[in-house]
Amino acid sequence: MYERQSVFADIQDPLWPPTAVRPSAEAIEGYRREGQWRAEHFLTDLHRHRRERPGEIAVIGYRADGTTETLSWSRYADQVEQFASALRALGVGPGQVVAVQLPNWWETSALILAVMRTGAVVAPVTAALRGRELEKLLAQLRVTVMVTVGDWYGYDYAGALAEMAERLPHLRHRVVAGRDAGPGEMDFQDHFQRTPWARQYPMPLDEPVDPDQVALVLFTAGTTGEPKGVLHTSNTMSAAAGAIVGEERISGSEASYTPHSLTSILSITVSLVSPLLSGSRAVLFDKWAPGRIAEIVAEARVSIITAAASFIDMIVRSAVAAGNDTSSLRYLFSEGAPIPPKLVREVYEELGVALRATYGMTELSIGTWTRPSDPPDWAAHSDGRPGPAAEIDLRADGEVSKANPAVLYVRGAGVCVAYVGLDTGAVEILCDRDDGWLDTGDLVVPDGRGGIRHVGRVADRIGDGFMIPVVDVEAQVLEHPAVAAVAIVGYFDAVGKETGCAVIVAAGPPPTLEQLRTYLTAQGMAEAYQPTRLEVVPVLPRNANGKVLKRELRQRVQEQSGHPA
Repeated sequence: MYERQSVFADIQDPLWPPTAVRPSAEAIEGYRREGQWRAEHFLTDLHRHRRERPGEIAVIGYRADGTTETLSWSRYADQVEQFASALRALGVGPGQVVAVQLPNWWETSALILAVMRTGAVVAPVTAALRGRELEKLLAQLRVTVMVTVGDWYGYDYAGALAEMAERLPHLRHRVVAGRDAGPGEMDFQDHFQRTPWARQYPMPLDEPVDPDQVALVLFTAGTTGEPKGVLHTSNTMSAAAGAIVGEERISGSEASYTPHSLTSILSITVSLVSPLLSGSRAVLFDKWAPGRIAEIVAEARVSIITAAASFIDMIVRSAVAAGNDTSSLRYLFSEGAPIPPKLVREVYEELGVALRATYGMTELSIGTWTRPSDPPDWAAHSDGRPGPAAEIDLRADGEVSKANPAVLYVRGAGVCVAYVGLDTGAVEILCDRDDGWLDTGDLVVPDGRGGIRHVGRVADRIGDGFMIPVVDVEAQVLEHPAVAAVAIVGYFDAVGKETGCAVIVAAGPPPTLEQLRTYLTAQGMAEAYQPTRLEVVPVLPRNANGKVLKRELRQRVQEQSGHPA
């Protein structure tokens, strides 16, 4: 369904990884016939909104410095055109890769679209990626232009880029936002915003852009350990976002917010693609500050919040404590399992709206989600059923149960087209294997309503002979009044048996292991599922998306046990 094909005439190197893949004519025709893919890039939607509703709000950008900037559809489109012209002035075009490592500013949204407008590939880079890993990414993708920030959260991103620049022969331009440019750097405001490049390099938005060429590369750890670049087109992104927009009937009168970085597939879906497809407003804020975010929800009349459960918990608590107006909220999407059942209850009791569960990944964005027709507490039991952009397949040896969960496989119009290895540069076309099915590395069980319940990762399986249902155990431990947060990780004891350790953040005086096990027994949990060890920590390590770094915890627990794995 996909083929290696140089879509950039000026690139002759056959090893060029991210741009040497394009959907086959058969795949394009099939997905268009099904209505999943379109003949137009989502940049066409931006042009349409500028033409049909020029004065309506497209983006509201809040900053921690107290400033707020509101962009109409007309101004938003004009800024994309200006940024695209500024990129063209730097020689950016088909065959180039532009890296963007910026906070959640409206300029970041416009810049991502502008890179696509030139026909180049955009590589949004998370702020957590630094040093050696960042240098590998820039080298492997042969990035020609990188736009970064100066000092952010106490780290000098521009300085780090300057240090490695001499070792990156393809990097021609370093553009810095948020501070004055240094030697060898370009100032973002001077080049992208103050210079009228559009007169010299006009980039009218109604000129067509191929929706089936690779437009985006995002890096993920992958299921095999080697970091991988995930290659998306406008159509794979539109299919996933369009499924949500269509089934949830998101309209132009609504506003969406996510605290996650604009350099993640979740935020690109929620804050970039979905608003373009629906005409709704995107609300951005460049810092993580739950109290201020709760105020912004009220000020901007946000109707949809999408975030990891831990983020939603803090936003809701802040809103309730401050008495913020949350009447505009229609629903909250919790991204990433597990969702604590008590959070589902608290959101419904405090806000009167259902907390909805989703399952997604960089390769697919949002693939399954719970629906309005489900019971209000269904997110405590399910991660939803797939939409039209994804198919699911549950594979297991024997009957699927919590003790023998299935591995989840996905395919469909919303799935990325290929991987490129960060270490090797090898391109892996997903449709070349297993009829297009992607092994997610996630363990699931059926939810009884046509959907799935995530119970863990293959890499995080715990147990000998049978598997401990990690998500369910974590949910029950979290119900203990003295537990504020928990992660169950596996470790090997003195006789080599793998069992579970509960790593908790206490809410007051922590329980002992014996007290915790007594509580779990009283709740009806089988002894074999209960943790055999308890560790208390001040905070659980999490990534930028709020997901617990279990690999780090597992290693720490195993080392402390004194028994090598």
